[in-house]
Amino acid sequence: MDFSHLDSKGRARMVDVSAKDIVRRTAIARGEILLNSETIKAIKDRKLPKGDVLTVAMVAGINAAKKTGSVIPLCHPVILDQVDVTFEIRDERIIIESTAVCAGRTGVEMEALSAVSGAALGIYDMCKAVDKKMSISDIRLVKKLKEPMK
Repeated sequence: MDFSHLDSKGRARMVDVSAKDIVRRTAIARGEILLNSETIKAIKDRKLPKGDVLTVAMVAGINAAKKTGSVIPLCHPVILDQVDVTFEIRDERIIIESTAVCAGRTGVEMEALSAVSGAALGIYDMCKAVDKKMSISDIRLVKKLKEPMK
């Protein structure tokens, strides 16, 4: 198997994508954070001491997506056209989903994954004073799409 992130001497390198066509690229990622039911209720009722947890987590996720190229060494800096972070609250968990979109030569999978990770860490930070057993899990890519530019 040929690995494009390795040069002829086996050293890590950033892949040259300059010859690739610019296409619309979309990636969707998902993950979750497990919390106790009292914390979930406090989030719903907006009763946590640090404020509106999900708004802060959404902004954290968007910021994480925007900074992906600075954090992951071999990622290309991507100009994002859209990042969306949503939350589904369940009994003892919050499911986080992100969608990242760009018109570019390389995908936005890492940006979508970073958005979920950043949002989960935002929730963790906002709730750590009241819930010592939170757990972030199952962060994964669920879909990626490439569409020709019109």
